Amino acid sequence: MTRSEMRPVIGLDFGTTNSAIAVAHEGKEATLACFADGSATTTSFRSILYFPLKDRSSTVKAETKAGPEAISSYLEADSKGRLILSIKSYLGSRLFTSTQINGRYYTLEDLIAIILRRLRTTVIEQFGVSATSVVIGRPVRFAGADTEADETLAVNRLRSAAGLAGFSEVTFELEPVAAAYQYETQLDHDELVLIGDFGGGTSDFTLAHLGPGRKRTGRNPVVGTSGVAIAGDTFDSRIMMNLVAPKLGLGSHYVSLGKELPVPVWLYSQLSSWHRTFFLKEPKTMAVLREVKNQASEPGKVAALIQIISENLGYALYRAVESTKVELTENEAADFVFAHASVNMEDTLERWRFESWIQEDIQNIATCVKSLFNQHNVSYSDIGSVFLTGGSSFVPYVRRFFARTFGSHKLKGGEELTTVAKGLALRALDRLGKKSL
Repeated sequence: MTRSEMRPVIGLDFGTTNSAIAVAHEGKEATLACFADGSATTTSFRSILYFPLKDRSSTVKAETKAGPEAISSYLEADSKGRLILSIKSYLGSRLFTSTQINGRYYTLEDLIAIILRRLRTTVIEQFGVSATSVVIGRPVRFAGADTEADETLAVNRLRSAAGLAGFSEVTFELEPVAAAYQYETQLDHDELVLIGDFGGGTSDFTLAHLGPGRKRTGRNPVVGTSGVAIAGDTFDSRIMMNLVAPKLGLGSHYVSLGKELPVPVWLYSQLSSWHRTFFLKEPKTMAVLREVKNQASEPGKVAALIQIISENLGYALYRAVESTKVELTENEAADFVFAHASVNMEDTLERWRFESWIQEDIQNIATCVKSLFNQHNVSYSDIGSVFLTGGSSFVPYVRRFFARTFGSHKLKGGEELTTVAKGLALRALDRLGKKSL
């Protein structure tokens, strides 16, 4: 096969929170597939599955939903079925082998294959490619993988799931290397790079040797890796607990058996993850909330909380909080607006207040980075570049830490939300090109 005859190639970023898939043609940039998300479109596909509750009186099989459709179907359902999130985090665990849903057993590979199949089908429909071979991103170390045997298990499971989804030729590339792939192609010298990948649930850091010398030899570029369970979801929860929850009764009191008691904090902790609001809808919890409201010092606020829970408005609330956070990346202040049914909340959040709430989180990120450097006997001055990717890499406080620590001139980036999928596709193109020479 000559370079002019090279077929399009596919890169797939299967993430814990979001996934993406891209196609690259020889001589062209990688292009991301798009997915419908209500009336909008997105290149980021939520790694979520929803199994509607089986109707025993119907012979029609309920269709399993994935991605944005899974979220909308879950929110619209009166009787909730099974919602599955963060399934990637179980790849390295031997405790999760299968689960029963609506009377059928699904292996972990079966579940992941549903998401990968949807990604593959979309690529076929949008780009007219065969989509039989793919380069899939993998972390330097899978979550829950304590040994090399666990790592092997995780890779084999992911390979098997890809096969079930219709990919007959599967290869893997390290996610941090893929994230910085386009940057590495621009290097005319070798350098030690710190790659920071800020996801939804974790922030992962990788020390890697990148450059033309590394590419020529094909050696593993990774020096070391570390991570901390602080990222976009954590920052959202700080806004939820400090700005939103007080408007719904947090910090207020109610009277029970003649005693004044604080409204339970755990009720609001559940709001930090939108899918957990469903658990608050259980009859016992709703009964407690109604009793609290009847004896509350601020009953209107507790009533608003009850309405958010009873009308499944948790996701809408989550999106409003996320929108406020995103606006703060560009502005010194952002409006928080939530207007659904009879619940109306508005406020203005200044960036300095938000940064005071996440100060401890940034310190924990700093400690994680320092530990990584100490572990591998690397000094900050040894770093040639700092490549940041992921949505939370836009947070000004995050960027200031890395600029202050390494120098602003060393900060590099790309398309922070989609760089891994595109890098994987370009890496696949590079591999195919070498085979054809």
